Amino acid sequence: MKKSLVAFTVAMTLAMPVVATAQSDMRTEQVRFAAGTSGTSINDSITGEESVLYTIGAEAGQRMKIRMDPSNLATYFNVYAPGTGPGDEALANSQLTGAMVPDINYFDGELPVSGEYSVSVYMMRSAARRDEVSNYEIVISVEGAASGSGGSDFADGLAGGPDFFRVSTSGGGGLNLRASPSSGAGVVTRLNNGQNVRNLGCQMAEGRRWCRVATLADPGFEGWAAGDFLAEGSNDPSAGMNNSSSSSSAGSSGDSTSTVTVRFPSGSTGTELTGSLAPGESRRYVLGAANGQNLYVRVAAQGPDMSYQIFNPDNSFLLDQTTSAQEYRGQLWQTGDHVIEVINRGGSTTSYNVIFGIE
Repeated sequence: MKKSLVAFTVAMTLAMPVVATAQSDMRTEQVRFAAGTSGTSINDSITGEESVLYTIGAEAGQRMKIRMDPSNLATYFNVYAPGTGPGDEALANSQLTGAMVPDINYFDGELPVSGEYSVSVYMMRSAARRDEVSNYEIVISVEGAASGSGGSDFADGLAGGPDFFRVSTSGGGGLNLRASPSSGAGVVTRLNNGQNVRNLGCQMAEGRRWCRVATLADPGFEGWAAGDFLAEGSNDPSAGMNNSSSSSSAGSSGDSTSTVTVRFPSGSTGTELTGSLAPGESRRYVLGAANGQNLYVRVAAQGPDMSYQIFNPDNSFLLDQTTSAQEYRGQLWQTGDHVIEVINRGGSTTSYNVIFGIE
């Protein structure tokens, strides 16, 4: 083989992106948008062959925009359509400009189908092999109305989806039934874990799947529930109805709740607190902030069954209950005491750190 061909082959090998395999260090993050918003900004980092897979629910006909600003210029992302992922053909590669990539590390495209899209952030093989670090900000938004086509997998029973759902929550907690498909919408009632409901159709909103459902037993309620807490169910109206979770209010999810007033050290814009919760317990952190400021919350838990939710000063939801694996960063639209409630849905006492920031 000629020297020039050898050099070309080596160069192309070094330029290849890291392909996620079973041995690669890939973690998955579910992207959630704050109530009433159409996007979010995430600050993250990867080292070497690490990669992150962000998943976002969206509808056919909507426009998704993704912009990434990495500290290491060997960092790029792939966008995958629903049902595909690393190892499959990407919908777009942020390294290659084209119809959906007007600039490097910028995706802007109308979505062809409804479902969960995924965005894989990685470093090029040459940088990954040197164990380099990349700190980055990635901004993801989904805007516009759905087209009403695109082969959504999340239609009602007549279109191939299940006729009935069953509430399935981690740790056995209940699920809020809301007046509209938003984590900021009013709570109609609280569904029990294991309860069956009728599927009236689903759609994507705020980066996740929301399903309009109806209860089977009297009194009857209709509303919207987060689809990631629904599994295929049956028409048995008695299932789950002996659970006690329906008596829990939206603002107090645990069996017992304590309250802590958060104070920042002088001259700082944030603080970190530690705690532990017994099974079923929750702790509410009260944090004063003003309209237009940005709030950051991260719960670092020692177990998988910790979750948290955020309330506005008027007691409406700023962030519906989400797992501790998902950090929150967003702009506030009310002035007053905001409440961050940390909840232990597991079966054993769990320790955690919670980080707060206001800017």
